[in-house]
Amino acid sequence: MTHVTIQPTGITADDVFAVARGTATVVLAPATIDAMATSRAIVDGIESSGRPVYGVSTGFGALANTFIAPERRAELQHALIRSHAAGVGAPMPREVVRAMMLLRVRSLALGRSGVRPLVAEALVDLLNHDITPWVPEHGSLGASGDLAPLAHCALVLLGEGWVLGPAGERQDATDALTAAGLKPIELAAKEGLALINGTDGMLGMLLLAIHDAAHLFAMADVTAALAIEAMLGSERPFLPELHAIRPHPGQAASAANIHRLLQDSRVMDSHRDDLAHAVQDAYSMRCAPQVAGAARDTLDFVRTVAGRELVSVVDNPVVLPDGRVESTGNFHGAPLGFAADFLAIAAAEVGAIAERRVDRLLDVTRSRELPAFLSPDAGVNSGLMIAQYTAAGIVAENRRLAAPASVDSLPTSGMQEDHVSMGWAAAKKLRTVLDNLTSLLAVELLAGVRGLQLRAPLEPSPAGRAAVAALGAAAGEPGPDVFLAPVMEAARAVVAGPELRAAIEREVGPLG
Repeated sequence: MTHVTIQPTGITADDVFAVARGTATVVLAPATIDAMATSRAIVDGIESSGRPVYGVSTGFGALANTFIAPERRAELQHALIRSHAAGVGAPMPREVVRAMMLLRVRSLALGRSGVRPLVAEALVDLLNHDITPWVPEHGSLGASGDLAPLAHCALVLLGEGWVLGPAGERQDATDALTAAGLKPIELAAKEGLALINGTDGMLGMLLLAIHDAAHLFAMADVTAALAIEAMLGSERPFLPELHAIRPHPGQAASAANIHRLLQDSRVMDSHRDDLAHAVQDAYSMRCAPQVAGAARDTLDFVRTVAGRELVSVVDNPVVLPDGRVESTGNFHGAPLGFAADFLAIAAAEVGAIAERRVDRLLDVTRSRELPAFLSPDAGVNSGLMIAQYTAAGIVAENRRLAAPASVDSLPTSGMQEDHVSMGWAAAKKLRTVLDNLTSLLAVELLAGVRGLQLRAPLEPSPAGRAAVAALGAAAGEPGPDVFLAPVMEAARAVVAGPELRAAIEREVGPLG
């Protein structure tokens, strides 16, 4: 995707991804400019009438009943941005900030915020000139939206604040605007409030997380199949008729993937008709689709919530087509906070069951004749012993992160904002859980590959051969211990990237 055109009907998740992680430029459609101009005319009418309207002619939050004189209303908007840009901590990643800015443009473009088109155009200029505001990680409570993070973005429009430099260093916004040939803007009534009163930060993180989780859940089926194959597990629990009688769609999709991945394997053929073979595999093997499938269904729910938010007007107050300006609570991030917490729980469990399979692969008493810790010379060598330690530590961290943030409200603004969503915190820790899941699947990939190598001369499945080929350069053949951290980093890159999945799908067809 080379460009994203913002219509007054909104944008798609793919648009967000193309701008946040890609190089797509952003364009405002003529209809969008018209919709914003119509909305602005209503605010200008209120200005001239002298009616008290929140955020237009009054203060904010606990100061909502304080009347602001007309000659000070522009000053009010600038003061709002400066005071609310109060975050602290390390800067948020570039992709998160770009997603957040694009989503704020999207919200303004819906024509319910009462801002001039030039405000949205100024945000678009930042995106198209690759100017990324420095947004500290701490500051948002998720209601009224992501106030502090969005204020740090808006401050750059005024020629103030900080931006991310080429190497991630902090630079003055004024210098960045000058270098790009851009000029600061002056805000008019309502515009400062409209720039910061939204769920764009938490929604941006959630959309990026949805994309990542969809890939990782498919890769979880791949690494599970490799581990099951290496442990001489059975393919029978993954037969479609067994999942048709418990019709959870995610479970059926995951089971179908694992069953397909285990076909055409000489390793599987070696024990398929062996009456002495285990009657039942352990839960971590047999119940892989039940856990990964439930995570898939959770992801579908989260995708639905994010899709609704993408077409929502999230601002306060909002300008209605009939000329009314009404206060709302649409900026409250509870829908997104709940969704992010739910997905974090699901992703944590996908990683937890993967670690249990790794532990079985390494345990000589349960791995069905594989050597201890997958080392051909265990004793002098420790094999993957400490890789499982690392996985166990990550599982423990994910369990802590799976505790919901959205139940932890704290009142603010003199008790005017007496219940907040913590949606920003929920989405931020979800990103950490998914990054940790990448590491856990990388350990399982490495263990599965090593186990299949140790089953030689039996030839593994097409998926197994693809995995051995993808990791072979880094992992090498089973033998004496090596410096393991670079191997694990290589495994992480294989799990996170598209190449292994593409290679497998060329052999077995598309994964569900």
